[in-house]
Amino acid sequence: MESFPAEATKTPSIDEDPALGLSQRTKFEILGAIMLGLFLGALDQTIVGPVLPTIVTQLHGADLYTWVVTVYLLTSTVSVPIYGKLSDLYGRKQLLVGGIVLFLIGSALSGLSQEMWQLILFRGIQGLGAGALFPISLAVIGDLFSPAERGKYQGLFGLVFGVSFIIGPLLGGFLTTTFSWHWIFYVNIPVGLVALFVIGRLLPNIHHAPKDARIDWLGVATLVLGLVPILIGFTQAETLAFTDPNVWAWMLAGAVFLVIFVIIEGRVAQPIIPLHLFRNRTFSASMVSIFFATFGFGASIIFLPLYFQVVEGADPTTSGLKLFPFLIGLIGSSIGSGFIVSRTGRYKAIVVGGLVILTIGLALMTQLRYTTDDVVLWAWMFVAGLGVGPTFAVFTIIVQNSVDFHEMGTATSDLTLFRQIGTTVGIAMAFTLFRDNLTWSLLHDRIIAAGAPAALVPATPPAGFDLGALTSVGNTSSPLAFLSQLPAAAQQIFLNGFHDAFTLSISNSMWLGVGAAAVAVLGALALKEIPLRKTASPGAQRMADARADANRLPAVD
Repeated sequence: MESFPAEATKTPSIDEDPALGLSQRTKFEILGAIMLGLFLGALDQTIVGPVLPTIVTQLHGADLYTWVVTVYLLTSTVSVPIYGKLSDLYGRKQLLVGGIVLFLIGSALSGLSQEMWQLILFRGIQGLGAGALFPISLAVIGDLFSPAERGKYQGLFGLVFGVSFIIGPLLGGFLTTTFSWHWIFYVNIPVGLVALFVIGRLLPNIHHAPKDARIDWLGVATLVLGLVPILIGFTQAETLAFTDPNVWAWMLAGAVFLVIFVIIEGRVAQPIIPLHLFRNRTFSASMVSIFFATFGFGASIIFLPLYFQVVEGADPTTSGLKLFPFLIGLIGSSIGSGFIVSRTGRYKAIVVGGLVILTIGLALMTQLRYTTDDVVLWAWMFVAGLGVGPTFAVFTIIVQNSVDFHEMGTATSDLTLFRQIGTTVGIAMAFTLFRDNLTWSLLHDRIIAAGAPAALVPATPPAGFDLGALTSVGNTSSPLAFLSQLPAAAQQIFLNGFHDAFTLSISNSMWLGVGAAAVAVLGALALKEIPLRKTASPGAQRMADARADANRLPAVD
């Protein structure tokens, strides 16, 4: 009689192998719906920004301008780890469906807004829904496909972002011009309904909650009280100095609550963010690396549309299209790196190499000058895009492969949280450095270097020069109203000097991104390469291994 290990004869349950019983066609249909959900969140980030000046003008809310963006950032970021943990405990399906429904409700109400306070409130609701889209969608892909094959599909994450980056400004401009700005929110509804239908019909509800599962409400409260003030502080820092009490006071308050949060998480049985995950070298190295990679990306790429609009005179839509080479590099490397990881099972060299390329691309862009040819800049952007792509596809695979299956939603949401906070911090610090670089002293020197007579260049900022407007996020109006007071022959010289100083301030600020990308490389070097599992879950993998062992056992009489 032949003897087999117990694991070899056990049939995996739906919790141990979520893809159990699902045909390949069904999995691809679910994948398509998940991509639609991701597209909803990504498109919202690119379609609203270029149209905001029109919305603010019509709703007479210039003093509340930044809160339309800030409230969405707050609610979508803070809710990410909460959704991830709840999806592990109570199932992906209802959390994802609930997130999409909340996002669509917020979209419809935002479109119906008649006053600024309404738009801010409803954008907050929209953000609460968006917080579920990214982490749970990526966790569902992890449920359906093994880490060994997951790269082929999670590489599409970069594709979704790239397409939304291209389509968003064009679609926003078209809808606003042809109909009204309200339609930039209404357009989410048909796309979301299709995603809801497919997910509701096909996606099994997988969860791994223990019988005594409890929500860590105290952890949730202190996490929210910690993250919200810090995010407010960093968004305030985009227009104010870090020494301003409106910045550091918020951050200090948030830091206090985060310390309390960590103490609580170390004592509760079922924490919202399990601290033991950070003892996993691969997990913690991934968090460090993704934080600094997105920090560097945000600190550098944020300036390119500003450069195209202020220096080259492009409108917001055209400046978005000029980012096309960067997006081509990002999309190509995101999909390509995913396929390579799936084929080889190796990922460390891919992410380290990608981050080195990102560092090189950002270093090249520190050489940007107002006379730089667009073709040269496009080449630099393409290189930077090549480096960014693997961070979209591969880090999710690494993190999901490094943790127990019942914590995959939590780990994925932590990765999303570090990615979003890294981008926010990078943008805030880059704008602070940009403002520090761009002084009237620099403008004065560059205008004289451009050929203006020293007697025509005032030693102090002249009337009509608004440095505050120039350094405000999203404000690209020329601060050089005083040009009209100068002789026609001198105007172009002054403008050349201004463009020279403006571009130098941008390129000097980009060194911050280079430094952050270099730290991301060091984080990636600390990764421990763990063989990718061949099944969707560790439980199913153990069963597969046991069956293989059983087939090698000698017969026993």
